[in-house]
Amino acid sequence: MPSLIVKVYSLLFKYNLNRRLQSLIQSPISYPFNGVVSRADESIITSNPSFSTDGVATKDLHIDSLTCLSLRIYLPQSALISLRNLESGEGGYGGYVPGKNGKNCKKLPVILQFHGGAWVTGGIDTVSNDVFCRKLAKSCDAIVIAVGYRLAPESRFPAAFEDGVAAIKWLGKQANLAECSRSSLDKRIVNGEKHRGRQIVDGFGASMVEPWLAAHLDPSRCVLLGVSCGANIANYVARYAVEAGKLLDPIKVVAQILMYPFFIGNIPTHSEMKLANSYLYDKATCILAWKLFLPETDFNLDHLAANPLKPGNEKPLDLKHMPPTLTVVAQYDWMRDRAIAYSEELRRVNVDAPLLDYKDAVHDFATLIVLQKTPKAQACLEDISIWVKKYISLRGNEFSY
Repeated sequence: MPSLIVKVYSLLFKYNLNRRLQSLIQSPISYPFNGVVSRADESIITSNPSFSTDGVATKDLHIDSLTCLSLRIYLPQSALISLRNLESGEGGYGGYVPGKNGKNCKKLPVILQFHGGAWVTGGIDTVSNDVFCRKLAKSCDAIVIAVGYRLAPESRFPAAFEDGVAAIKWLGKQANLAECSRSSLDKRIVNGEKHRGRQIVDGFGASMVEPWLAAHLDPSRCVLLGVSCGANIANYVARYAVEAGKLLDPIKVVAQILMYPFFIGNIPTHSEMKLANSYLYDKATCILAWKLFLPETDFNLDHLAANPLKPGNEKPLDLKHMPPTLTVVAQYDWMRDRAIAYSEELRRVNVDAPLLDYKDAVHDFATLIVLQKTPKAQACLEDISIWVKKYISLRGNEFSY
């Protein structure tokens, strides 16, 4: 059984979440022009482009002028071949700036991460998400890019899913721009030119090449990771990547990780009936969240965003080309049955889709800040790292699980 601390915290958490959802349902919504929504009652951590605190540098970006889609990049210190000159204070930036010659730069895989929060809360800068992403970057030895997708009810479906697709498209664009920039530099060197050369810019005159990614990103090793409702987004982006194929080049999605996905449906499963009042997120509260996220005119819990294995006469999803998928579930999570069923369906079509089922664990047990230091949370992060390194390690250094 979960500890007494978890039980007490769960009561407070459910009370506050339910109150917040009821407030959002009852309050009139003023739709912001730029799509930005902030929840003032959530504790946040500002970005820090220095490696000095815990060996991970962070940087915030806005990549869409219309929706203000935001990203936070987590760069582990392992990206540096040499530990000299970690920071260059160029231009008063006061943070890590890659060397111009690239000799001190190591290429790393990238993990595109989608936070949880029942569609209406959470963000890239919340304490829980920031601490988890820092640990993930160091444990997996990878660049982590957290996606600050639009929240409901200000932005309903498909806004969050569109933001996930926009993020991976942007990543592909960055990889292509970096390659163009390197090719241009190589050409100038061959021709013996000594001038700096032109810089690729956008229509506003701002540099489009993100220097951390240009120096350290390996686009051929991309992993998607989603937490709770973020797992629904990750799975959608994985399907998009399969359908897009070479249109996403040079980005290659090699694996995805679904941590206690936020699946639901009209016909209740055994766990949904037995654990309806379970810890942190009970079913009744989560249905309120789905009502705030799904289209108002056609509310249906068998919507493809909610139920990837929805029954009926519609053509079933073709899952055989999905990337290897690791699914994490918890014993005391009412959503577990649908996540297990989805994992089984992937294995049925010969996708590498292992399932990690943690005993005496609750929804969000590995990512909620108050639980991240527990043995189960630490074991989960280690298990994820071991598995994913099968697909992100360079040839000759593969891991086995």
